Amino acid sequence: MSEDSPQTLQEFQALVEFIKLNRGFDFNGYKRPSLMRRVNQRMQALEQVQTFGDYIDYLEVHPEEFAHLFNTILINVTTFFRDPDAWDYLAREVVPRVLANRPGDETIRVWSAGCASGEEAYSLVMVLAEALGVEQLQQRVKIYATDVDETALTQARQGSYTVKDLQAVPAELQDKYFELVGSRYVFRNDLRRAVVFGRHDLIQDAPISRLDLLVCRNTLMYFNAETQTKVLARFHFALGDTGFLFLGKAEMLLTHANLFTPTDLKWRIFAKVAKPGLRNHLPILAQTGNIEAANILARYVRLRDATLDTAPVAQISVDILGTLVLANEQARALFNLSLKDLGRPFRDLELSYRPLELRSLLEDVINNRSPTKLNEVKWIAPSGETHYLDVQVVPLIDNGPSLAGASVSFLNVTRHRHLREEVQRATQELETAYEELQSTNEELETTNEELQSTNEELETTNEELQSTNEEMETMNEELQSTNEEMETTNKELHERTNEINRVNALLESILTSLRTAVVVVDRGLSILMWNRRAEDLWGVRADEVQTQFFLNLDIGLPVEQLKGPIRAVLAGESEYEEVVLDATTRRGKVVQCRAICTPLKDAEKSIQGGILLIEEWENAKGNKGQEKV
Repeated sequence: MSEDSPQTLQEFQALVEFIKLNRGFDFNGYKRPSLMRRVNQRMQALEQVQTFGDYIDYLEVHPEEFAHLFNTILINVTTFFRDPDAWDYLAREVVPRVLANRPGDETIRVWSAGCASGEEAYSLVMVLAEALGVEQLQQRVKIYATDVDETALTQARQGSYTVKDLQAVPAELQDKYFELVGSRYVFRNDLRRAVVFGRHDLIQDAPISRLDLLVCRNTLMYFNAETQTKVLARFHFALGDTGFLFLGKAEMLLTHANLFTPTDLKWRIFAKVAKPGLRNHLPILAQTGNIEAANILARYVRLRDATLDTAPVAQISVDILGTLVLANEQARALFNLSLKDLGRPFRDLELSYRPLELRSLLEDVINNRSPTKLNEVKWIAPSGETHYLDVQVVPLIDNGPSLAGASVSFLNVTRHRHLREEVQRATQELETAYEELQSTNEELETTNEELQSTNEELETTNEELQSTNEEMETMNEELQSTNEEMETTNKELHERTNEINRVNALLESILTSLRTAVVVVDRGLSILMWNRRAEDLWGVRADEVQTQFFLNLDIGLPVEQLKGPIRAVLAGESEYEEVVLDATTRRGKVVQCRAICTPLKDAEKSIQGGILLIEEWENAKGNKGQEKV
């Protein structure tokens, strides 16, 4: 069944809800293609599971499978100082600014979100210890390291790593911050106390607050756009006004300029855009799921709207993204707008080009950050009446240097126009000039639309490239995780092969040293083993009889007399058969031999063949019944 079929998608959503209900993990915010790929990878290891519906049934019967599934979905690929140049920039440029913002003995608060097995958190300890000194770090720094994977957190708390794990750590830092315990390197216990490890779900749990530095690398790329917006709103709330955000190389934040501004885009380090007032904090708190903030915001909006609706002048507001966000009662009545038009792109509304071309005007005002005014703009209402409007466009400056959008007010001066026209009539030349101006405006409108369309196409292409980059980074980490699993498997196979070789060598040594001929046959009486003593007695090498039918051998041993005992053993009728028979060795010597036949069984006690032990029984003087030594 196709992965895009409605039934498959429905079963997968049922699986996601089943996991959320039974284990509290909500994967609805994860990118669906990556999540489906990881779940399919785990399902391939289970022969009896073919569909997502089968997997739900399997999880109900085998609850221990949840641990394997989470280990597959939650890719814990991390290293010390991942992307070293980015960490060098952090230590050289950002950490000094963080310390300057926390003078004296003030506590420095850092959050490593999505810390996996702890390498990122301990990297932060080393960077801050180098900047502050060990004693100051112990007194002033508190690092919170969180993840949703309890297994990874357990490993992180131990702070124990292999030589391979420490390859990215400079030798001087290894000597300074790690202690060799057995074959592993353990992070210094006195510095580990500066790190608090704990389980935290970025999607569901409240953020840690009052942070100076927040490190969340290659974690946001697993979430869809809606979840990323929600998490980034929480990050904005968590950081102090002078805080910094350190992301992974696949995470850009190009569409979140109202929350964070790049400190260095190349190394993905961003500074918080401060929002000091309650008026600006409430929308962000509402995005994080804060119900109280949402209620306050709702009351604030109602009061603001009521105030605007009582204003005597028609007024609208357009945000920096070109969205109509406000229209008071006079504006709605004058231009036939409804509350449903709020939130729509302004360019899609008739008001954007009638009674005048407002799109280019808004663009100029926003770009120049200076107000403009147009007097007596003629407008014919749908009712057929002619109106003249004074249109004033004013940029809206947010609390700080950032621009929120622009406000447009329409003052109806029709009455004043009519009074003036009664005194002075416009000449034909002015009418002609007005027509030419109108034509020019239309041409400008067309040009502006083309430019706007081109800009939208470029923005779409940029978003697609960003999504593709995140997807490639995700697949790269999945491949790295799979490679590590394959290396572990290869190591186990190599150890098992060595063990088998040692056992085979021991078995070969035993069979070679026996003074008794040993022959092993399968259930079809084909020869599986023929030891050195058998070669010496009958003059046939092992490679000559390998896989040959035992009863067809033409040697000095009367093999036909052994047919009955072997058949009895293979049929399970006897555990032991002994036969004394006459034979002739390869040197022509006539001897009596004792042949002992026993079954060859596997680990489940199933008979797989037979074992023949053949030794000389009588010496030349006829001492029967006495075994030669």
